[in-house]
Amino acid sequence: MNAVTLSTESVAADDAVGYWCDMICDTFVRLSAAPAGVDDFFGRITSTQVGDVELSDVVAAGQHVRRTKRFISGANDEFLLASVQLSGTGVVEQDGRSALLHAGEMAFYDSTRPYGLEFPTSFRQLVIQVPKIAFDADDTARITARRLGHGTPGAVVAKFLTAVMEESQSSPDATKALGGHVIGLLSAAASFADVAERTVTPTIESVRARALELMTAHLADPRLDADTIARRCNVSRRTLYRALAGEGFAERLRTMRIDRARTMLDVGGDRPLGLIAAACGYESESGFHRAFRTSLGMTPGEYRAR
Repeated sequence: MNAVTLSTESVAADDAVGYWCDMICDTFVRLSAAPAGVDDFFGRITSTQVGDVELSDVVAAGQHVRRTKRFISGANDEFLLASVQLSGTGVVEQDGRSALLHAGEMAFYDSTRPYGLEFPTSFRQLVIQVPKIAFDADDTARITARRLGHGTPGAVVAKFLTAVMEESQSSPDATKALGGHVIGLLSAAASFADVAERTVTPTIESVRARALELMTAHLADPRLDADTIARRCNVSRRTLYRALAGEGFAERLRTMRIDRARTMLDVGGDRPLGLIAAACGYESESGFHRAFRTSLGMTPGEYRAR
């Protein structure tokens, strides 16, 4: 099967987000998507079939993707999916866990249960979709949203799958027989995911790094709190505070939001302040003004005009 490419370039800019939602629903499963930033939205998907496996090269602007119970209730097909991060960062959330992915890392998720995908900025991913009936996994809840990165079989599998994707786009006939091998390698990675992360005790340094990465990825969420980050780091709230070296979660979050706002004001030209406020996690423009003035002694407008 030859590769098929869909792109938001084929529609007007105002229609890009809606068209993108249709694209991802047609390619994968029913999903919702919302832009993570205020810049012009774009997205492109190039998909090809390798046996029972569908490989999709996804390039897009930052966004929040959700598969909810409402979408699942009307679904007939069941899939196991894996995302291999090629550039940018991505977060896979399912079954009470969160996996933050950098380039060369991968994670699984299951279409039969709710999941979320977070991309704070533009990204590129390889998404692998396999019918669950073709994948021998009795309990996928043990393998979902577990990061498989450097030093694990996941990194090797990610490299192989990336090579298969690139070859399938240029020479689809040459990769027809690889479908079974792809499923076999995915099974090997899944077996490692089942045990690896449950046997690792995180260090304070690794908790701090992961917490800051998750805070950055979810900075636009006004509901972000210490309990959420602690849960996604699989540590207690007390351990999270120790990892932040006594700085305090709320104080660190305020600083990160103000720093992002300053950056957007410096480079954003005449971008509306309301959009900047939303991108930085403020529920209202007035709340953004108060926080900015308290921190820097001037309003966002005064800062931009200086």
